[in-house]
Amino acid sequence: MPSKLTPYEIMEKLVSFPTVSRDTNLPLIDWVEDYLTSHGVQTFRHLHADEPKAGLWAHAGPMEEGGVILSGHTDVVPVDGQKWASDPFTVTERDGRYYGRGCCDMKGFDALAIWAVVEAQTNGTTRPLQLALTYDEEIGLVGADPLLRDASDKFPRASTAIIGEPTTMQAVTGHKGGMAWTMHFHGYEIHSSLSHRGVSAIMEGARLIQWANEVNAESAAAEPNEINALFEPPWSNLHVGMIEGGTAHNITAKDCEFVFSIRVAPGDDPEAWRKRIMDKVAEVEAGMKAIHPDAWIEVTERFAGPGLFSEPGGPAETLVRQITGDNARHVVSYGTEAGYFQAHRFDSVVCGPGNIEQAHQPDEFIEIDQFNAGHDFMRRLLDRLNQ
Repeated sequence: MPSKLTPYEIMEKLVSFPTVSRDTNLPLIDWVEDYLTSHGVQTFRHLHADEPKAGLWAHAGPMEEGGVILSGHTDVVPVDGQKWASDPFTVTERDGRYYGRGCCDMKGFDALAIWAVVEAQTNGTTRPLQLALTYDEEIGLVGADPLLRDASDKFPRASTAIIGEPTTMQAVTGHKGGMAWTMHFHGYEIHSSLSHRGVSAIMEGARLIQWANEVNAESAAAEPNEINALFEPPWSNLHVGMIEGGTAHNITAKDCEFVFSIRVAPGDDPEAWRKRIMDKVAEVEAGMKAIHPDAWIEVTERFAGPGLFSEPGGPAETLVRQITGDNARHVVSYGTEAGYFQAHRFDSVVCGPGNIEQAHQPDEFIEIDQFNAGHDFMRRLLDRLNQ
């Protein structure tokens, strides 16, 4: 049997694979699968239908239900345009930190989870420990649901899922969901001196954007319900972060395209928000068509990720609190794959080393103390799986 690697050595290897979401993650998956199977861990690979990408599910310990899943994503955000003091795809230690793309988000946790699964398999454990590695999390939580569907009957069902996004090892039990659409406004070109006869895709797109501003202001002024009051901001917020369109300053724009998104607070109904947004789109489109019948709005859904709802007293929250000693209530406004695990009926919690503020930044890092705290968490988890 080959020698075991330390968590740090595994993280070094994972970071060396430049698994930016636009590119393949197969070399990383190949390496992880080879390493796990060389230590007797059973694996299942889920292949992306159209791209050279894969998710990986692994099982260590007895073939029975009731185990724990450790889950993380394998993709990272680009380093394009960022100024790094060292090679982003080589782990560099300085100032009490490990620097490298993904050290925080979230190959540090992935390395710890891989280490724990190998330990569970080689040393024996009373309860199973499983590993789920996904793809395309960074472009909209895309890879978790297909992996969960494909792997659902491959191994005995676990009861608890720990998703290791960076939370400074705090137990996060709730987060917002998210939906996003590409809005492509198709206008009708005409010289701007006769703009009343044309349809400016940019100016019509601005109607939807201004509506988003008005809805956000309305939500901010309202009294939040008990669940939403836990979040910052305590409402479901609409957002447009990028926009492009137009041909020339003196022509009504033929095209305008932007991504329109919402982060849905757990106390709100996502489908009610979807209907409200699509009703507004239909209203704007009707005004465009009233000017020229060839004008329209093309709507393409990019993603729709569920939120995470607190499950007080559930096995995931209880287990993590027992290990960390953290009994405070923590929620976050960003999304994670935990919502998908919960939707697939796994009791779920988010807990991992590192600070989310370092994610996606140039010179991304994880504090060495945090990485060591994650290692200690895994040791304690293995102890509990043997109780």
